[in-house]
Amino acid sequence: MLDPTASSDLTRETPMRRLALIVTATALCAGLTGFAALRSSGDSSPPATAFRGPPAGATRTPPGMDGVVDKLQRSLRAQPSDASSWAQLGSAYVEQARLHVDPTLYPKSEAALRRSLRLQPRHNTQALIGMAGLANARHQFAQARTWARTAVTDDPYAWAAYGALNDALTQLGDDRGAQDAVQRMLDLHPSTASFTRASYTLELHGRTTEAAQALRRALADASNPADEAFCQHYLGELAFNTGATAQALRHYRAALALDPTYTPSLAGAARAEAALGRTGPAIRDYRTAIDRVPQPQYVLEFGELLDSLGRSGEAREQYTVLEAEQRLFAANGVVDDLNLGQYQADHGDPAIAVTLLTAEWHRRHSVLVADALGWALHRAGRDAEALPPARQAGRLGWRDALLRYHRGVIEQALGDRRAARTDLAGALAANPAFSPLHAPDARARLAALQGQQ
Repeated sequence: MLDPTASSDLTRETPMRRLALIVTATALCAGLTGFAALRSSGDSSPPATAFRGPPAGATRTPPGMDGVVDKLQRSLRAQPSDASSWAQLGSAYVEQARLHVDPTLYPKSEAALRRSLRLQPRHNTQALIGMAGLANARHQFAQARTWARTAVTDDPYAWAAYGALNDALTQLGDDRGAQDAVQRMLDLHPSTASFTRASYTLELHGRTTEAAQALRRALADASNPADEAFCQHYLGELAFNTGATAQALRHYRAALALDPTYTPSLAGAARAEAALGRTGPAIRDYRTAIDRVPQPQYVLEFGELLDSLGRSGEAREQYTVLEAEQRLFAANGVVDDLNLGQYQADHGDPAIAVTLLTAEWHRRHSVLVADALGWALHRAGRDAEALPPARQAGRLGWRDALLRYHRGVIEQALGDRRAARTDLAGALAANPAFSPLHAPDARARLAALQGQQ
């Protein structure tokens, strides 16, 4: 477990998430681990970036990423044997892919990183970290673990390598290893990037008060408005996840005041507005966010909001966009069975969801996959099989409303009214507006169960 008394003072740690499409969001953000370790031209320090662990949303974009890519490309045309610049370009492509939701840049990233490794096969930590970030972005988490461990072996003081390792191990379900990696990152480089990762770990363990403390520490350490906006955004995410919706909206708006172009906070504001019953502003802000950056998470959230309003035709349009994005990801090496399985369970074919998520569970035993598999099995009518993974999903103590809702519905289907009442009440206590579709269902189910007492 993370040590609050360690040299990095982990009263400054953390966690966060968005269960629906968080891993896709994480995948599109994972390149920042590599990019944060790079040195921009003429600057001996890494760019101010931060990575908010898995589940939750987008990370801060270094300013002028397209310009950075153009500058590196020009430099490499003049000096094609510069291994360091090829490594920087490879990681920059992954960040550019996140920014533009363009996974077609992943093959270009891999080509650049592998060229760097051919030019400098030994002691090329930059390229190793870049390969780890690319593998995380593609959801190839076992490969990311291997690349990150190789980078750590190459340079035990390369703090960004521990960030990539933490990301991979979190997704693989190696809780102890993930904690050790983020602790080492904090020891080496206590910063916005490390505090926000630690926050995610704390949230996954149900330590939400410490998670908020870590984010506030990250905010205090932020050196520019961009990083301040990033921290305000994730304070908003944590507030929303713990049911403080009005407070969450204030954090999202604070982030937008610092950086009006920060799309994750615009989508966050839309989510909070919808939860507060402000449907018009929520629809407007979702549309604007998706027009700017069509992140799958935003598309799915918007579709579910429209569904909850009875606007099924418009919701289907959003789901069609999401399906097209999933095909594009797959064509560019992104293994996305978790997100596709979650989508199929609620909006497609539950039998397909079970197949996808069973395969994903064989690859990695994270709490996210356990929850998704349990829910898919329930949706496919296999409740007795659904309960063990649903319980497995709660093994870390994560106080996630959607997770508890899923487990409560499964328990109700199996006739365990007492457990179902406990979990459905727990879901609504954690966040009364956790989903425009599922929160009303949780209230209806709980009321029916209480009437049967």
